[in-house]
Amino acid sequence: MLLDPPLLESMSPPPARKAPYAEAVIKRRIEACPKLGSLQSINRALSELLHSEQSLNSQIAQIIRRDPSLTARLLRMVNSVYYGLSAQINNIEEAVFYLGLRQIRELSMATPVIEELEKLQTHSVTLPWKELWNHSIATAILTREILSATTFQIDDDTDYLIGLLHNVGKVIMANAFPDELQQLIGMHAHTPAAFCRLERELIGWDHAKIGAYYLEQHRISDEIITAVLHHNDPARAPQHQMFAAAVQVADHVVRHAGITGGFESVAPVEHEAWLKLDGWRILYGAEGPEGMLARAALANTLNRLPSMLQGLL
Repeated sequence: MLLDPPLLESMSPPPARKAPYAEAVIKRRIEACPKLGSLQSINRALSELLHSEQSLNSQIAQIIRRDPSLTARLLRMVNSVYYGLSAQINNIEEAVFYLGLRQIRELSMATPVIEELEKLQTHSVTLPWKELWNHSIATAILTREILSATTFQIDDDTDYLIGLLHNVGKVIMANAFPDELQQLIGMHAHTPAAFCRLERELIGWDHAKIGAYYLEQHRISDEIITAVLHHNDPARAPQHQMFAAAVQVADHVVRHAGITGGFESVAPVEHEAWLKLDGWRILYGAEGPEGMLARAALANTLNRLPSMLQGLL
């Protein structure tokens, strides 16, 4: 029996799609990206002073004055709606007083990282960078809030940094795989994990693995690398699951607030959908007092988040 041409045409295989890159090629492209000094020593002088129990506002202000960008962000932050001050603050020492050491430390980490990552941008790729930074900073804030609602003890700023850097792989993709990233921007997925599958189909690695490998080249701590690598699947993390879990939950909560990752088209996150995540189970187990407190704390933070971000970028 002969088939007519239209039917033959409908049965023909679809055009072959370009195969993902070999692992060696992916690594070589990532390794060719510029190194970022801020990832190894994030404002070291300011960090050391902020961790000293005998720090004075005047000493901290003196260091901040050396960095015009940090100064500008500091003043924008303190004059944002969040702080509700009746008069505008133009004095750095006053800003340090109102914000407190924790807020200053977070700002001092975000500023150099964002500025150096911006240097990796390729002019051939037009992307909503401000949306990415808003999402990264919001995730950093939420990650710290989430872990503070557990019994997990952290004595440094790892909790903030894992949230801040969880999407660093997207910046590297813009530098190392600009054509593929442009294609990905036009695609849609129901969840962040599903979008990672699209990245793997097109490139071979998703942004989580790309970011983790890049950070590994910078000799960043294992906790941060693991959290970045597994922030979409914390149950698969061989260690440091709490960090990866906190980033996964924070990422979903921030997306629910309408602060998206910027680069990808992913369906909105429904209210409290994060309660069904592996990350929530890892953090709080079955529904109990700790989980209930965490839900209340997240609801409070969600209300404050937009004004907390105002003036940061």
